[in-house]
Amino acid sequence: MKKQIAVLFGGCSPEHEVSLQSAAAVLGAMDRTRYDVLPVGITKEGDWFLYCGAVSRIADGSWRMDAPALVPAAVSPGRTEPGLLALRGQGWERIPVDAVFPVLHGRNGEDGTVQGLFELAGVRVVGCGTLASALCMDKQRAHALAAAAGVAVPRAAVLGQQDLGAAAQLTAPLAYPLFIKPLRAGSSFGITRIQSPDELEPALARAFAYDDMAVAEQAVEGFEVGCAVIGGSTLRTGRVDEIELSGGFFDFDEKYSLRTARIHVPARITPELEQRVTQTAKTVYRALGCSGFARVDLFLTPEGGIVFNEVNTIPGFTEHSRFPGMFRAAGMSFAEVVAAIVDAAVGA
Repeated sequence: MKKQIAVLFGGCSPEHEVSLQSAAAVLGAMDRTRYDVLPVGITKEGDWFLYCGAVSRIADGSWRMDAPALVPAAVSPGRTEPGLLALRGQGWERIPVDAVFPVLHGRNGEDGTVQGLFELAGVRVVGCGTLASALCMDKQRAHALAAAAGVAVPRAAVLGQQDLGAAAQLTAPLAYPLFIKPLRAGSSFGITRIQSPDELEPALARAFAYDDMAVAEQAVEGFEVGCAVIGGSTLRTGRVDEIELSGGFFDFDEKYSLRTARIHVPARITPELEQRVTQTAKTVYRALGCSGFARVDLFLTPEGGIVFNEVNTIPGFTEHSRFPGMFRAAGMSFAEVVAAIVDAAVGA
């Protein structure tokens, strides 16, 4: 029998539109001879709908205007018959679900909240679970666990809004330039690179617009590489990629437009160094309790050192995104990548 998979898209997050792009690609790649797919859209306001319309309307956001195709939906809390509830007419219809694939980026999707909701309801989750998702979203705790596993991390200081008056003192041990980041956010939202203490306060204000905690992180000399990982007890990786910047840093605009940045896959590094990067990525993946899939981002220093940056538990998932691109370079098509991570969740 075909497995019934709910694919979540949208969400209450600054990355709502990015999620639409990723989910449309995932839905288009799923093998309908093996899976019955239930697209579930979450609006920016947090309303859930079973979407029965054309997948082609998801990427540009016009699905929300397709009123006849929107069926109000909710998660069934009962574990004996796990699934969704759909409001049809005057009654709720129970829809069994074998697994849920949250293609949701950032807050309220990649941070463990949705994962916890479905784990509580007894529904299998494609990708990382509640704890790993929450840890990977929290830059301070992710770095602490990676460091405990023997992986180098940038020097940093964590600040709350109550620390604004003492920010210069708290960051004094760090060498400029600094990256000021929301503690828990994705897609480079709220990140500022600063060169001097007089830029600190406005950079923190920008970070606090996305979270009530921020991290001041000492810049790492070198360049960024990424490693795509799939699996649990057994791991497989794509080819390591490399971000080439002409200036500045890999902010939101560069990530999704590549106006001046370039992605090289495979990375322009030696096979020996690629092997070290891959092994480090696996170490971080396991240290943070990841499962299913994730992209581990690292820095390579001019001396050949490897420094942990972050883990994206739900990275961009269009055919042109970095995660599938790394596996494409390793010989897996986009559809094969999607099938591999869904199969891992449902035990196929």
